[in-house]
Amino acid sequence: MSDLATSALPGAEYSGFVQLREAGLQGMITLRGDLASGTLAAALQAATGCALPSQRKVTKAQGYALAWMSPDEVLLLCPYAQAPALVATLAQALAGEFATVANVSDARAVFTLSGPGWRDALAKLCPVDFGALAEGEIRRTRAAQVAAAIWVSGPQEVHLVCFRSVAGYMFDLLSTASAPGSEPGLYA
Repeated sequence: MSDLATSALPGAEYSGFVQLREAGLQGMITLRGDLASGTLAAALQAATGCALPSQRKVTKAQGYALAWMSPDEVLLLCPYAQAPALVATLAQALAGEFATVANVSDARAVFTLSGPGWRDALAKLCPVDFGALAEGEIRRTRAAQVAAAIWVSGPQEVHLVCFRSVAGYMFDLLSTASAPGSEPGLYA
């Protein structure tokens, strides 16, 4: 067995009316605790440069992103190799706080959809009003029957995070939803 880290579907890409690709290795740390805690906010700011995001928002700084996931949870996105050290740094900074910090990098897969039709592709799979979802926002939902988080990272780009165990299924879903000739034109 190899000790080399590998993403869920290395190099997987599909070109339809949107471009789909598996984003590769992504460091992800889930942090649960009191998001109103000054200690927690200061620890995250010191470690990443990111301010604590408000509800359903994502803040970015210095190659890091911090996403609001629920009233007591944030997801820290970082370079894959830095995740273990960041977990240790945050755990030490939050010692004595009611908080948990876990490296979930190897338990998740990330897909990037780009192009003006990404809303149309995802609207086929998710019960979300994508016309109301703006850049810098994140939404937890389902894509078909799979739990997913969707972050609008640019004017024509979105990242979808799901469990690694369903990455192949998710890739197939997203490929089918973005197949040429299947654009519904809802958000054009």
